[in-house]
Amino acid sequence: MKAQIRLGRIFGIEIGLHYSWFIIALLITLSLVSQFHTLNPYWGELVIWTTAIVTSLLFFAAIIAHELSHAAVAKARGLPVRAITLFALGGVAQIEKEANDPATEFWMGIAGPIMSLLIGIGCLAIAWVLGWAPGTDPGSPAAAMFMWLGYINVSLPIFNLIPGFPLDGGRVLRAILWRFTGDNVRSTRLAARVGQVVAFAFIVVGVLRFFAGAGIGGLWIAFIGWFLLEAARASHAQVEINQRLRNVLVRDLLDNECLVVNGHDDLQTFVNEYLLRTGKRCFLVRDGHGIEGLITPHEVKEIDRSRWPYTKIEEVMRPLDRLRSVTPDTTVTEAMEIMSREDVNQLPVVRDGQIEGFISRAGVLRLLQTQADLEM
Repeated sequence: MKAQIRLGRIFGIEIGLHYSWFIIALLITLSLVSQFHTLNPYWGELVIWTTAIVTSLLFFAAIIAHELSHAAVAKARGLPVRAITLFALGGVAQIEKEANDPATEFWMGIAGPIMSLLIGIGCLAIAWVLGWAPGTDPGSPAAAMFMWLGYINVSLPIFNLIPGFPLDGGRVLRAILWRFTGDNVRSTRLAARVGQVVAFAFIVVGVLRFFAGAGIGGLWIAFIGWFLLEAARASHAQVEINQRLRNVLVRDLLDNECLVVNGHDDLQTFVNEYLLRTGKRCFLVRDGHGIEGLITPHEVKEIDRSRWPYTKIEEVMRPLDRLRSVTPDTTVTEAMEIMSREDVNQLPVVRDGQIEGFISRAGVLRLLQTQADLEM
């Protein structure tokens, strides 16, 4: 899931928001306003709304801390982390490679719930210092805020450790299965199936609660179940794809029919004469010194259309020395990981400093489609 709004970086990890985050942020804030009104309507509207907004923001800060703990373990184990994105159902750390061993998977999975539990205990302790006692209503807005943050952060690990892949509990389950079976693929399949069962249970419970009068709360549980079901299916599908591609090398899918364009041509000429006529999406750029770069529709779209007749290809191309490349002997799964990490649709294939062609997502998809058609 990609962030549409970037907030900044923490420890080199980009933090961002998906647009759906604003929906849950609004719902949580309105819910808190209602709860604080019930606790003490005499605090006044300004105090209640301010407390609700600050509480909501601190809650999402706690989610970032939860995801950062996952990321910290991943980075400590040599796994790259691109970003953390907050969205409607919480947050997700975009860890770009799978764990290489069950211990790494286990500690990555358990780190987040441990962090949430520690935050929850800390918040309850602060609420206690501010005069709140368990079983009683808080007497001040600050105590109410930390009480709510404490309870919600103590509850989150319980939810996250439900053994439904790809929840944290599902990842812990996969690590345990991996440890005992010694087979990462088999353990992922089993964890994904358990995740689907858990997701169906959420959907059924949510629908039943809705018809029992729970209203939006029941629908929300069903929606969470639907999301978990789709995520579990996607995880299972990814395992199957990796299995199909496990013995495929880049040279097997090499596209060496690379069209070359003149870097001095303008973008309008490039679009009319090459992009629209050939249907290809990737072109080498040549000037007087040889091949200098690469251009795709992505670079063209970055330029306002009115500027196309006055902008040269060489001004917007991606120079070769800035491109991530692979060799013919690179595995296709590794090439796909690089394309995902670099957010590109193709990679140049280089041997001994010379470009031999490209590998593209489209080529990989064609192979998978052929395998599916032949039921292989």
